[in-house]
Amino acid sequence: MFRWFERRGEFLRYEAREAREGGFELCVVTPDGTESVERFLDSSDLAKRQAEFERQITADGWTGPHGWNL
Repeated sequence: MFRWFERRGEFLRYEAREAREGGFELCVVTPDGTESVERFLDSSDLAKRQAEFERQITADGWTGPHGWNL
């Protein structure tokens, strides 16, 4: 699942996904193209981190999510 957040004309993207080697990942791409990946053993830990991440960036002035499920 991809989601985009917007702030002052810039976009931040994140993807919650299953990892190829097992487990799950939260991949974040910032407006300058920097990518970071956090890994989780189970989907409930990923869901908790995803909710925390969205609260954090919303508090930082990002609006959204703007996106869809694939």
